[in-house]
Amino acid sequence: MKRTLATLILLASITPFAVQAQWLTLDKPGIPRTPDGKPNLAAPAPRTADGRAELTGLWRSAGTSGDLRDTSKLQAWARTAMAANEKNYYKDGPHMQCLPTGPAGFAGGMRRIVQSPTVIAVLNGDLTYRQIFTDGRELEPDPLPIFMGYSVGRWDGDTLVVESNGFNDKTWIHNEGLAHTEKLRITERYRRLDFGHMQLDITYDDPGTFDAPLHAAVKLEYAVDDEILELVCNEASEGGVKHWVGDKTSDNSVTAVDVDSKLLAKYVGTYKGYWLDSMTTVEVTLKDGALVMRRNGGKESPLIAQSDTTFVCPSCQWGQPYVFAREGDGPATQVSEIQVSGACIFKRVQ
Repeated sequence: MKRTLATLILLASITPFAVQAQWLTLDKPGIPRTPDGKPNLAAPAPRTADGRAELTGLWRSAGTSGDLRDTSKLQAWARTAMAANEKNYYKDGPHMQCLPTGPAGFAGGMRRIVQSPTVIAVLNGDLTYRQIFTDGRELEPDPLPIFMGYSVGRWDGDTLVVESNGFNDKTWIHNEGLAHTEKLRITERYRRLDFGHMQLDITYDDPGTFDAPLHAAVKLEYAVDDEILELVCNEASEGGVKHWVGDKTSDNSVTAVDVDSKLLAKYVGTYKGYWLDSMTTVEVTLKDGALVMRRNGGKESPLIAQSDTTFVCPSCQWGQPYVFAREGDGPATQVSEIQVSGACIFKRVQ
């Protein structure tokens, strides 16, 4: 069976889903809990030995607001490029080309923060990382451009202020395809509100792309009793980027395959898991011999088979793929929604 959709090729190189259960059932140490054992995210935020706010932990994005999608501030070339990039997401997206996502990952996804007195590391599931130096150094005025840029931080009371520059122009600011120039400069302000919640405010300044700074306000939530899982893109695999297609909205970009109806029936069920900060329910049913999905009781979206286990959802926001996992010959135990920043795993509940 030939697979031509970009994202499906990416799946072939992701660590097998069977390993994703490792450590996820363990209660993590250092988590404040209520008498019944539930995590107490409203507990006071911890502090370092020198009295600083402690940011160390595993954090997931729990909602973003701001004007990053406000095209009125964009210069003409940026509006044109953004429209083309969004249309050809699966062909031109940096991550779809096995490149680091760069600034696009600053606001979204899950990340582990590791704090020390002189440097703070931010670790991402796609194996990229950032170093935020807090040893008093300043940013270079004319740095060699790189994917993740260069970052320095300072403390303003309990708020960590991070300034970054030195980004190359091979990445986007967000997944709708907003490009940028090497003049991009980003300022982040991290403020931990309590144990389980942190506010991140981001300002993007690029005089070569938009006429006024853009802003994002990101809610971060502590990912309790969870682990970050690697998402590896292998451009050298047999089905690498040479098979990736362009327009993610076109039915012509999807090559469907036939899957036995008895196998499809094993995927029918109700699955639950967290997407951002909300419990999400995914219902999968059979309709006219094909799988149909609904999220949180919303509209029905057809799932088009690309293999026996992998299906795409062309009518979903990103046309994202869904991968079912089974144990032996039994029904599916989980379905994973593959995103640019990683996979959301929904476990079968019935």
